[in-house]
Amino acid sequence: MRSVFITFASNFECNYNMDNNKNNANDISLVVEKRPTELECDVVRFQNNKEKWVAFVGLLDGRPYEIFTGLQDDEEGIVLPKTVTNGKIIKQTNEDGSHRYDFQFVNKRGYKTTVEGLSEKFNPEYWNYAKLISGVLRYRMPIENVIKLVASLQLKDESINTWKTGVERALKKYVADGAEDLDDIKE
Repeated sequence: MRSVFITFASNFECNYNMDNNKNNANDISLVVEKRPTELECDVVRFQNNKEKWVAFVGLLDGRPYEIFTGLQDDEEGIVLPKTVTNGKIIKQTNEDGSHRYDFQFVNKRGYKTTVEGLSEKFNPEYWNYAKLISGVLRYRMPIENVIKLVASLQLKDESINTWKTGVERALKKYVADGAEDLDDIKE
């Protein structure tokens, strides 16, 4: 069995099983490095300094795999009906070879609606932090530890600190019942 041991600066340690010969679908430690073109997605809304924000949590086998966050705003951000709680995040390849991520949901009338270019709608600073968090999720760090890692980030700006709290809240719904330190992290 081949394993990678990763230590994070804040004493978060995880042992990840990366044995490619294992085909157990229930093994949550299985790392999928190549992102599927489409991922199921949960939509989580939160407030950041009185502004309305939205988090898109991409799921692989029901487990968080990536996270995108941005303003819910008519002009610069993302506009979604309040009833939208899930959909798909679709990775698209542009003509120049670059990638973008679109969000697609089914509206009340049953029609597919696509919000194109999630990455273009977000503040680059928040986008970079979300990419970092997504990287940790992809390598299957336990959700409780991801939340602790996000909570431990020491950021200077108050706005990004409230954003960080929103990301923690978005991820808490994926904490398994009976997880260690559950009372400390689950609302």
